Amino acid sequence: MSMRPIGDGEIPAETVRVAQAAFPKGSLAIRLRDELGVLFRDEQFADLFPSRGKPAWSPGRLALVSVLQFAEGLPDRQAALAVRARIDWKYALGLELTDPGFDYSVLSEFRTRLVEAEAGQQVFDHVLESARKAGMLKAPGRARTDSTHVLAAIRSLNRLEFVIETLRAALNALAAAAPNWLSAHADPAWFDRYATRPEDYWLPSGKAKRTELAEQTGRDGMRLLADVHAAGAPVWLRELPAVQILRRAWVQQYVFDTEGEVRWRDPKECPPGALRLVSPYDTDARASVKRDIKWDGFKVHLTETCDADTSHLITNVLTQDATVQDSTATNLVHDALAARDLLPGEHLLDAGYIDGPRIVTADRQYGITLTGPIRGNTTAQASGPYSQSAFAIDWQSQTVTCPNGKNATQWRDKISDRGAPIIIVRFSPADCRTCPARPECVSSPRAARREITLRPRAEHEAIQQARAAQGTPEWRERYAARNGIEGTLSHAVHTAGLRRCRYRGLARTRLQHQLTATAINLARLDAHLTGTPLARTRTSHFARLRPADQTIDGAK
Repeated sequence: MSMRPIGDGEIPAETVRVAQAAFPKGSLAIRLRDELGVLFRDEQFADLFPSRGKPAWSPGRLALVSVLQFAEGLPDRQAALAVRARIDWKYALGLELTDPGFDYSVLSEFRTRLVEAEAGQQVFDHVLESARKAGMLKAPGRARTDSTHVLAAIRSLNRLEFVIETLRAALNALAAAAPNWLSAHADPAWFDRYATRPEDYWLPSGKAKRTELAEQTGRDGMRLLADVHAAGAPVWLRELPAVQILRRAWVQQYVFDTEGEVRWRDPKECPPGALRLVSPYDTDARASVKRDIKWDGFKVHLTETCDADTSHLITNVLTQDATVQDSTATNLVHDALAARDLLPGEHLLDAGYIDGPRIVTADRQYGITLTGPIRGNTTAQASGPYSQSAFAIDWQSQTVTCPNGKNATQWRDKISDRGAPIIIVRFSPADCRTCPARPECVSSPRAARREITLRPRAEHEAIQQARAAQGTPEWRERYAARNGIEGTLSHAVHTAGLRRCRYRGLARTRLQHQLTATAINLARLDAHLTGTPLARTRTSHFARLRPADQTIDGAK
């Protein structure tokens, strides 16, 4: 298909007349068209379509339909029906009332083009730019970020179910692509083992029998892979995605023992979570754990403005696999905001996003103050008269003095196991051995002396300042504004389906989140236009009876 521009986007007179009669107070779609004009033009998506071929439905209109679809939580069929049947959508799209719309499959094809061109960010950014031009978005003084888990569009499987289902998926792919070849090579027993999907309730419960079944599955998979890679087999069979996934899964789950037999790996022998497959149907999904939550899928970080006198708009969306730590997102978010001139002066974050290096980088590179709780010192000498904070540090002379007046004898720059620069400070064994405070100062009875690990000076001082500030009432009052991002995440989960993936794969999930955030922004811009105030936090009838002088934990 080729793109054909639709002109100036003027709304047909009959559509205007009927929409005004049917919606005298307007609707979200109508108000946004009136205030922001044509949000997306075909020229913005020229790179997505060839210059020749059958004319495509307007990509600018398809982009708006996709955003309105997410704003109302509609599946493709209902979104296509809304284009054909709803007057307010026709008004927003600038269509004649008699326009028949398009087949619902066009939306899926359009999303595929957006994914291939990584153009979902363009849709998200253009709404922000339209809001900026309309005076409803300014460079934020403050912003806040938080993340939530996202469930992949797959069935959660245990290890035994996974290997059986992976082999079954490969057999189904081969049966569809090369039925005659598979009929000639399949073991008759495979039809009993892999014709139906595995369910844990009918699998063996004992560890020995489960291991035996897993290794039988491993042998069957190895035989299939050997047949597919045999000299006489068609080369294209081994290139089928399901066969490639089978090969990857078997490398991760099985190993040959010294006798050449297939052995199921011990869980400790499997690859780390960042590499380990959890489903044959979504190779980007990963298993992760956060406190008491376990899930297979991804993680999304939302950043929004939080200045008191402006609309709170989402300014950045970052989707990652589930195993990536929140701390890695901090600099990525700042890079993305800097590219669009949306850097805040103060960024409110929880403890997962903040550490010494990120405080320093945010200040030096972006001019941003990070506000959030710093994780406490977890060493054995975290508190008491001989805690690390009780030692005097002279950075110029590279000397550390203990509370009893003894100077350290070693100061060494090193790289930690995680690749971070650190400083190792050691005191003299002779001084520590005779010190009467040794039991309080040295945590291990076997240690000959006290040893301290420091971060580089800028990071060390940034952490100390942040820890000192976070205990003050002024800091707590400023940081309270971060709570609003949790309401945004709740809104996205319960009204826009953020918790569950509509599609499979990281790229399509990223597009889903970009469209979801765009839809939320349109709803917030509409609330700004209509003067709709923020909803008050819900409080139960019983909670309202709490005495005014009582805190949540019951203390006075």
